[in-house]
Amino acid sequence: MPVEYASGERLAMERRTIEVIPDAERHGTPRSQFTLWFGANMQITAIVDGALSVVFGADALWAIPALLVGNVLGGIVMALHSAQGPRLGVPQMVSSRAQFGVFGAVLPLLLVILMYLGFAATGSVLAGQAVAKLLGVDDTEVGILLFGALTAVVAVVGYRLIHVAGRIATVVGVLGLGYLLVRVLTRYDVGAHLGDKGFEASTFLLAVGLGAGWQLTFGPYVADYSRYLPRDTSTRATFWSTFAGSVIGSQWAMTLGALTAAVAGKAFLTDQVGFLGGLAGPALLAFLVYLVVVVGKLTVNCLNAYGGFMSILTTVTAFDGRSRISAAARAAYIVGFTAVSIGIALAASDDFLANFKNFVLLILMVFTPWSAINLVDYYLISRERVDIPALYDPDGRYGRWNVTALTCYVVGVAAQIPFLATKLYTGALTKELDGADISWIVGLAVTAVLYWVWARRSANPPAETIRPAAEDSEDRTAAGVGG
Repeated sequence: MPVEYASGERLAMERRTIEVIPDAERHGTPRSQFTLWFGANMQITAIVDGALSVVFGADALWAIPALLVGNVLGGIVMALHSAQGPRLGVPQMVSSRAQFGVFGAVLPLLLVILMYLGFAATGSVLAGQAVAKLLGVDDTEVGILLFGALTAVVAVVGYRLIHVAGRIATVVGVLGLGYLLVRVLTRYDVGAHLGDKGFEASTFLLAVGLGAGWQLTFGPYVADYSRYLPRDTSTRATFWSTFAGSVIGSQWAMTLGALTAAVAGKAFLTDQVGFLGGLAGPALLAFLVYLVVVVGKLTVNCLNAYGGFMSILTTVTAFDGRSRISAAARAAYIVGFTAVSIGIALAASDDFLANFKNFVLLILMVFTPWSAINLVDYYLISRERVDIPALYDPDGRYGRWNVTALTCYVVGVAAQIPFLATKLYTGALTKELDGADISWIVGLAVTAVLYWVWARRSANPPAETIRPAAEDSEDRTAAGVGG
């Protein structure tokens, strides 16, 4: 039975890392996934992501439905990853060892770590600006440093406090972003800025890609936050709670971003945080909007720091065989990761929007093949049957390297190159499509089909899910301390 927690234990420091969560420590309901992902998406970087669709050529009238299409498509993939958490009780990237092998999973893991660093750094730039405005100082670096310290504290405490932050961000986000949306609609003649441009396939697909990419980047860590749910939690309930929270939250924020970019133009481009504060109106309301920015960014930045730590630990332990580390080592990993992301933020280029767009599209390129392999294997080939102890054993069922998965992954990445449309490189076939970027669709389809055809012939899933033989005495007596 899931354990009941005393009030003083609810926010105790998390003791679990990448090991299997015992049934005695499972708790919560799928509703927690809704508030976490809704709160994590109701934040300024999602607003900027939506604004990019307009900044780079789309009419807001077409950009908003395009972003919705992307969020829905990417949200389906993201929520399918989340549904694995209660069944397996392990972090997302540990479960990917079932596809790539214990050592082979390190390849996408290294890219995952870079993704977390990138998002943590870009988020810290915006949050740092908001913190500086809250404190009334001109030095954004002070705000970035303070925000980084707060991120590290919450991430070190762990899973429970992150969920609390998500619930707070949900309420704050609804109030703050709801107010800002009303201000845009009442302060500007929004209708006059819609429909000026006709439909363009290239900019429509760019907006779809921005929405899908936003959702797909959650895939490598989404199950980290559902793995504590009781094992008998409905897969459907986990899926829909995660999907609804993430898609509704992100679409709300991106719609605000697209409309704001359409009506404000350069005024928003040069100072996103400052513009939103000015949009709020009087000084007190501007102060509250800056607080909304900080709370929203804190939630998602903690996800990045926590996920980055888990990914680094998963990489290291693939070679040394551990599944646990001390509390001090855990804190050191998180603080170290946060320090690196803050260093990147302090050195960030002023060309924020263009760099962020290219970063999102590049991340989309390397993670769609990973998602395709993980989901095809889990749902279609293994049919949700996993040898959990073998995920930690290089000599077990899944071995060190899975050549099939690694080859399909590389082919899936390579297949996208001719269809890319980024500042650094434009593919030959992209030019034939008038600049439309469909690389992520190609990567998802090619990888999924290739892996399904190849892997189903060689896969060796267990007849049913194999779980650890028994929980050790420490696990039995520590129920209620972890998580």
